[in-house]
Amino acid sequence: MQHISAKHLPFFLALIACFTPWLHSPSALVLGLILSQLGLVPNTLPISKWTKKLLSYSIIGLGFGISLSEAFQATSSGIGLIVTTIFVTLILGTWIALKIGLDKKTGYLISSGTAICGGSAIAAVSPAINANANQTGLALATVFVLNSIALFIFPVIGHALNMDQHTFGMWAAIAIHDTSSVVGAAGAYGEEALKTATTLKLARALWIIPVALMSAWYFGKGNKKIQVPTFIFLYIAAVVVSDLLPQFQAVYDVTFSIAKQTLVACLFLIGSAISLEQVKEAGMKPMLFGIGLWIAISVGSLLWLL
Repeated sequence: MQHISAKHLPFFLALIACFTPWLHSPSALVLGLILSQLGLVPNTLPISKWTKKLLSYSIIGLGFGISLSEAFQATSSGIGLIVTTIFVTLILGTWIALKIGLDKKTGYLISSGTAICGGSAIAAVSPAINANANQTGLALATVFVLNSIALFIFPVIGHALNMDQHTFGMWAAIAIHDTSSVVGAAGAYGEEALKTATTLKLARALWIIPVALMSAWYFGKGNKKIQVPTFIFLYIAAVVVSDLLPQFQAVYDVTFSIAKQTLVACLFLIGSAISLEQVKEAGMKPMLFGIGLWIAISVGSLLWLL
């Protein structure tokens, strides 16, 4: 077993604190970033693996707090917006990337992450289009920076515009990239916003499948195997089980609360994995491209909803 230095004690104490009411999503993200830059995060730990597993488990847990009627209502009311924004984002992103001379695959990966669900979409589309590590890394770095910003500014904008929780949840699900930041921002806004955002975001994430297949065809790599996130289907199963067996509601409530707090830990781990060098390597062009595309989908979806 590898020895963990005493200087890494703040990291473990902070991680434990994430499972208490003392820390919330934004503060957990900032705390993780600070510890990372101070060199207090153990580099021997598989943080990315932990984050992926915890995020999957927490999303599944949130399914126990959503009824089938709520799920159908949220999905049906937002399906037109989901389909429209996905394809408009992909088409607009591909066209802009071509016009500004951005690497085709890098631009497409950023567009996919913006259109569907951030890093998960990039991870699924990358092998489908045979993108190399540098192209994938640039796209992930760009989307991650914007995710971090969205976590803080979206609730502020929502309150400034006096958005109700349902509308904010829909907007967050459409305009924020990664599921972790969507639920983080929506959770900070309110429980109804969290439920709406989680349901719509996962309905949006289901489009990873057709988009990855379409991408493989577009880039001439139709024989590539497409990976589908299993947690999406387990989340749906959790919603169905909680609706069919209401006698266990007390258990579902506890599970839902634990899941919400686990999301805080996910944001802390994400922050602790940020490298400023990775951000610098992304350069200005991919970042400006990502910002422009993000503003377009954020403003467009907001105007649709309001």
